[in-house]
Amino acid sequence: MSEESEILDRAGQETGDAGSSAPERETMDWAKFGVAARELAQMVADDGYRPGMILSIARGGLFVAGSLGYSLSVKNLYVMNVEYYSGVDERLDVPVHIPPYVDFVDTSEAIVLITDDVADTGHTLDFVQKFCEGKVGEVRTAVLYEKPQSVVKCDYVWKRTDRWINFPWSTDPPLVSGEGVVLDA
Repeated sequence: MSEESEILDRAGQETGDAGSSAPERETMDWAKFGVAARELAQMVADDGYRPGMILSIARGGLFVAGSLGYSLSVKNLYVMNVEYYSGVDERLDVPVHIPPYVDFVDTSEAIVLITDDVADTGHTLDFVQKFCEGKVGEVRTAVLYEKPQSVVKCDYVWKRTDRWINFPWSTDPPLVSGEGVVLDA
């Protein structure tokens, strides 16, 4: 990876004293999301990376992709559905690609930005990066949050934390019942 694409972190490392009464969860509301998404986009722009396509990991990555798409003037937004979480801090053995499937046609030179809300274990991002190998020209990753245990060290990170994150789109319970409901990440 080039010097220009080193991991960028505008929000800084999360620090805390062992004796502090810091909450166990990181909370992001809609206002904080707006600031975070804009700052994340600024990192990508400042780095000179100009994706022609944003590949979002559903579902949390959809919000990030839409925001970055507007900020970076990218209209080609794609979605990849990958199931990995089955509950709060409960995961499947491996990430599973579920329909609809992304069909890369004439993308061998595409510059792609993969987005997600959080790189927790990083296995989902790793799965998507490997899926893109040989199908596109260049791939980088952008997330709102990255946790220390992530196997993928993302190119663009708004904030690093070891806390569980409550996102505004997944904190409240669903209005209708469904299978596989995960309230946060």
